[in-house]
Amino acid sequence: MRVDPDRRRAWVAGGALLGALDGATQPHGLATTAGNVSHTGVGGLTLGGGMGWLARRFGLACDNVARFQLVTGDGELLQASDQEHPDLFWGLRGGGGNFGVVTEFEFALHQVGTAALLVDLFYAPQDAPAALRRWRGLLAEAPPQATLTAWVGDTGGFAFLPPELHRRPMASVGYVWVGDPDQGRGLLAALRQGAPPLAERVQELSYLELQQMDDAAHRHGVRRYWKGHFLRELEDAAVEAFLARGDGDGGGDPALLPSGGLQSYGGAIAEVADDQTAFSHRDALVEFVAVANWTDPAEDQPRMAAARRYAGAVEPFASGVYVNALGDEGEAGVQRAYGPDKLARLAAVKARYDPGNVFHLNHNIRPRNQQPR
Repeated sequence: MRVDPDRRRAWVAGGALLGALDGATQPHGLATTAGNVSHTGVGGLTLGGGMGWLARRFGLACDNVARFQLVTGDGELLQASDQEHPDLFWGLRGGGGNFGVVTEFEFALHQVGTAALLVDLFYAPQDAPAALRRWRGLLAEAPPQATLTAWVGDTGGFAFLPPELHRRPMASVGYVWVGDPDQGRGLLAALRQGAPPLAERVQELSYLELQQMDDAAHRHGVRRYWKGHFLRELEDAAVEAFLARGDGDGGGDPALLPSGGLQSYGGAIAEVADDQTAFSHRDALVEFVAVANWTDPAEDQPRMAAARRYAGAVEPFASGVYVNALGDEGEAGVQRAYGPDKLARLAAVKARYDPGNVFHLNHNIRPRNQQPR
């Protein structure tokens, strides 16, 4: 990891974790878009696109890469930028680990300071639809410093909630603000309109604390299963499907239901032309993820089945899927992630730089001459 604060550049080795990147840049008040769990790998996140709390302001992680250093399947060392191997540079920004092993990323950094604000307002199920519709109304007008978030699930033993609200089905709406917390509080009044929440979490924290706050929930050793979608719109029926958690008839075992999350896109993400990078679905309004976490192997099948039902209930409203959210969808998932035109272009890049499909243990893009007819 090397940082040049004057040039606002960071050179990051392929095996680095996001926590190392943030730890090297934050002493200078600098950062680049990185994901929300500090033990995530820089490489995997960035090559798939790279959503994070700075993306609405500065673009995805892949939008902030000025140069990649890559080793191909036959051992050739290449530099990829807008001047060197521009077709490869295009494919690496969203095409995943399909073209080689990236051994170094050169990132643009941005002056973001070290402060952040976290806001969550928690509602009982009967008040959640109105709260989600109010939250939805803020999506188009929120400043790029804000990433709006919504959640539905079981509160478990959340330490920031009073004991009487533990282990209850609830929903929350809120946002993350990177920058001056006092300025970030400007969105609170609009979010609070309507029925009062049962509880609030309005917390000032450092950017490093923000980047690490979900580490424990996503710790190694926990069994997990995710399903995701992009949505261009969030109509009332989609809100209802989101809040139902895949249990529309109310007959499922509440203990096995997954939680759901929404995160707003737009801003700088949407300002990049769709054909400029391999990353697709820049017109997404929000990203949805169904999340199942558990520890008992005996629950594997019912937990995964419940997450699939949840994602299936939201899918009619979906416009695509984020490649970094794919799990076991196989080729159908890859097609949903890129669409036919972009997938054809990626297959041509693959044919040039990995014609033998050496790098296939991934969400695989087959070389053009190996595409199904």
